[in-house]
Amino acid sequence: MERKFNKQQKQHVRTGDTVEVIAGNSKGKRGKITEVNAEKQRVVVEGVNIQKKHVKPSAQNPQGEIREFAGSIHISNVMLVDPATGKPTRTGRKENDKGKLQRFSKETGKFI
Repeated sequence: MERKFNKQQKQHVRTGDTVEVIAGNSKGKRGKITEVNAEKQRVVVEGVNIQKKHVKPSAQNPQGEIREFAGSIHISNVMLVDPATGKPTRTGRKENDKGKLQRFSKETGKFI
C-alpha cells in the first residue's frame, strides 16, 4: 500500500521576489514572480517563457487575436536575487531576533 502525504515543502522563493533564471531557454533573464504553484513546484516569472495562444473570433472580439502570456517554469530553475548585492544567491532559513524563521542569503549572511 502506497502512502501519500499532503504536507507541502517550504519554497525558497515567494510571489513578488526578483529572480534570475539559471537553466532553460530563458537562462540569464530576470523578472518578478507573479504566481507560485507549490503543489506542482512551478512559478510564473514576468517576461520569461513567453507563449502564444491563438484566440478564435467571437462576438466580443470579432477579429480574433494572438495572445502572449508568460508560461510557468520549474521552481528549481530560478534563483533569488539578493537585494543587497544584486546577484543571484542561495538561501537558507534561520531565526531572527524575535525567534521567527526568516530567509537569509548564504553569500552575505544577511536577512532577505
